[in-house]
Amino acid sequence: MRWLQFFRRVNSMDAQAARTLMEGLDGTEFNLIDVRQPGEYQKAHLPGAMLIPMADLEERSTELDPELPTLVY
Repeated sequence: MRWLQFFRRVNSMDAQAARTLMEGLDGTEFNLIDVRQPGEYQKAHLPGAMLIPMADLEERSTELDPELPTLVY
């Protein structure tokens, strides 16, 4: 039952905490995912962010390294 995944507890952080985490790691030590639409991504995105629109996230989750922390915005 895939809908159960929406009831899992996840950690969240504010922008400053995310910035601090990213500054302390090499860009290969975390997944950074932009879930907005392609037009929004093209206008501006964080360096190193991978575009995976929210609607495609489940299908494309295999592209992410499950061993690394994942930041989604």
